[in-house]
Amino acid sequence: MTTSTGRRVARPGAVWLVLGSIATVQIGAAIAKHLFGLATPTGIVWLRLTSAAVVLLAWSRPRLRGRTRQDWLLVTGYAASLAGMNWCIYQAFSRIPVGLAVTIEFLGPLTVALVTSRGVREVVWALLGGTGVVLLGFSPNALSWAGVGFALLAGTGWGLYILVSPHLGRHWDGIGGLAVAHGFGAVALAVPAILLGGTALANPTVIGLGVLVGLLSSVIPYSLELNALRTLPTRVFSVLMSLEPAFAALAAFLILGERLTLVDMGAMGCVVIASVGITRSART
Repeated sequence: MTTSTGRRVARPGAVWLVLGSIATVQIGAAIAKHLFGLATPTGIVWLRLTSAAVVLLAWSRPRLRGRTRQDWLLVTGYAASLAGMNWCIYQAFSRIPVGLAVTIEFLGPLTVALVTSRGVREVVWALLGGTGVVLLGFSPNALSWAGVGFALLAGTGWGLYILVSPHLGRHWDGIGGLAVAHGFGAVALAVPAILLGGTALANPTVIGLGVLVGLLSSVIPYSLELNALRTLPTRVFSVLMSLEPAFAALAAFLILGERLTLVDMGAMGCVVIASVGITRSART
């Protein structure tokens, strides 16, 4: 819906679609961590990418012939950031609570928003986000530094993913680039996933839940966001996405029984508020 000035106004239905997308992503993350007792994180990431690739490729049927060298370079870079981001965050999940991992990972898009913004207020919001991360160092929960490192790498991958996405969209129609990138990521992780996973990847329970994770974490949220963005202003969408860490903590609590301390929740609150603040004050 648009106003007389041509600006889009958020419809309540579109907002619920975005919230549903966030919820499915984080439910998928919690289910994925639940599977780590049966298969390796690398194996679960591979199942997620493979199942999502099959559905997205069948859905989009991207045109592959006649592609330029730049088209393939862009989709390869996109695939690297996508697969790397997912592999690193699953490695982080296996070492630290899901809510804290997503909070740290969120520094990636937060940094992108800061770098592409202008003004003093953005710096203040960034300092608030940094304060949240510092607070995690005082958490009573024993944090694995390896887990924190993997979450930071996942955030880096997320930032690159955001930066490459607009360029990919100009070269690949619809979700074609996303579908091909999932396929490339699945192929790249196939050998290490099979070598590390062994017979676990032949377990029907692992396969079934791995496919479910692919649907919940990739296919369903993307389709919900695609419909929401038809009527939802981009800035409103970005503000809603800032709720990801809170949804992650809630899903991990309900599915995995992971509890966060008051310090952890304070740190998460700083990052969420900083993200909302930078998004609302950004000029573009």
